[in-house]
Amino acid sequence: MLALITVAVLFVSASSSALAQSAATTLDETVPPGKNYDQAQFRLWLPADAMSIRAAIILLPGSNGDGRSMAEDAGWQAFAAKHRLALVACRFTDKPHEQNFIEEYVNVSQGSGQALLTALENFAARSKHAELASAPLLLWGMSAGGQFNYEFTAWKPERVLAFVVNKGGIYYTALASRGARDVPGILFIGGKDLESRIHTITGLFDLNRRAGALWALAEEPAAAHVVGRSIDVAKVLFEDVLAARFDSGKMKPIEAKNGFVADLKAKTFAPAATAPARTEGTAWLPTERVARAWQAMVTEKPFEF
Repeated sequence: MLALITVAVLFVSASSSALAQSAATTLDETVPPGKNYDQAQFRLWLPADAMSIRAAIILLPGSNGDGRSMAEDAGWQAFAAKHRLALVACRFTDKPHEQNFIEEYVNVSQGSGQALLTALENFAARSKHAELASAPLLLWGMSAGGQFNYEFTAWKPERVLAFVVNKGGIYYTALASRGARDVPGILFIGGKDLESRIHTITGLFDLNRRAGALWALAEEPAAAHVVGRSIDVAKVLFEDVLAARFDSGKMKPIEAKNGFVADLKAKTFAPAATAPARTEGTAWLPTERVARAWQAMVTEKPFEF
């Protein structure tokens, strides 16, 4: 009888241990106020049974919003589990100032960018996933979140696999560095958003694309200041860039000639190797699948890829 009880206890203990190991990990982190931000709070979500993390998706909400619940989104969690990614959802707020439509925390080189890197380092130590401290990043954000993404890419392009600008209106960098222009990105605009936002993002795109940026401008004609279909296109971008740029634990450059070039007016695309050698009036897309997703969005047709 004693032997049976001992076996039962061992079985329960082993089952509990296996269950603990298979559970997803969620951690919260706060970084003290800095030069250009008041609050910086973060939530980490790691997939169950993740022996190692390949990259981290950074999720950022709109102006001064609390985006930490985005780490609990079932769609993002499924995407992260499929590709062995961490989710890091963020909350940034400004210190009080007169023109509160100008988000100072998106000027990441002034302190808020380092707050994110500090949070990643702390999460790496606490979760026992040392690779998080230097993991490449996939940057997703809406409105001010997209502004943060753009400025972070301009500041630390060597950390970014791909990024999204999504209908935001305030930016601190005009012409990005060559390194930032070599990071694949999609800049989303809503056809029914404020004209100031449309013009600002289009201007940023035009300037940097003329200099060879590996970026696309994607208009969703019927969208206002909303996420719309941009999240679906972004996931295709992230998936394909992760496959193309991340190899054997290292991030590698992506060749412009291996992508696709889209005509913004005609809303068509062709392989970069056969497309006319021009940048003005064109968008660059890393794969045919991303190009098809872009085309479906700008022509308001269903996704077929």
